[in-house]
Amino acid sequence: MAGDATIDLNADVGESFGAWPMGRDEALIPLVTSANVACGFHAGDPLVIRRTIALALASGVAVGAHPGYPDLGGFGRRRLDMVADELSAAVEYQVAALAGMTRAAGGELRHVKPHGALYNIAADDAAVAEAIVDGVARVSRDLVLVGMAGSALVAAGRAAGLAVSAEAFADRAYEPNGRLRSRRLPGAVHADADAVVRQALAIATGGPVIAFDGSRLRIEADTLCLHGDTPGAVEHALAVREAFAAHGIRVSADRELRG
Repeated sequence: MAGDATIDLNADVGESFGAWPMGRDEALIPLVTSANVACGFHAGDPLVIRRTIALALASGVAVGAHPGYPDLGGFGRRRLDMVADELSAAVEYQVAALAGMTRAAGGELRHVKPHGALYNIAADDAAVAEAIVDGVARVSRDLVLVGMAGSALVAAGRAAGLAVSAEAFADRAYEPNGRLRSRRLPGAVHADADAVVRQALAIATGGPVIAFDGSRLRIEADTLCLHGDTPGAVEHALAVREAFAAHGIRVSADRELRG
């Protein structure tokens, strides 16, 4: 119910690369409580990573790794046919790099959230989910694994004994099966701030989320995502924070996770 709800608010950030900027991280990061920093495989580069970590730490925002497929050309949104050991090692490499750079900046890595195609495939493919979990656990079993609410990734993380944060999305449309609508289809991304706010409030308060076909979903989530590369992401974050404050909803990366 409104008035006693607490939820983490996260954003995918650090996705600029060289001379190509992506998003408005300087304005967005202070508005969230968790930052998922691209690790250089789908986006980002060492200097962008360093700057993004510093910005998050200066803003009191929890730093997370955002590993993806090694697919700079496709922004990590294409499936790659990787065997389990190769995928596990790719995740381990990216998470370890973020953990090391965060520590060098005076902080500690808190969580890991896969990106793009890797994230979506792990929602239903147990083998991919288990490879991700193995890669994360090899770096640290103290890291929180972020995955889509009701997904195979969440189940695999819990089975391995990792702390898991179930995630929902304010700026993406859902299909009636509880999965995200493909970005290849119309209406996959909410561009209107009012729609983002309505969905954010529904998720944070346990209300029904309206799927693309008009059906009603119940999504139990610990963390709520706003994509940094979505046009209007900063305006969406401001509107969501204002709506949460008006409804007595607290935002915090330290909320108790679901069992």
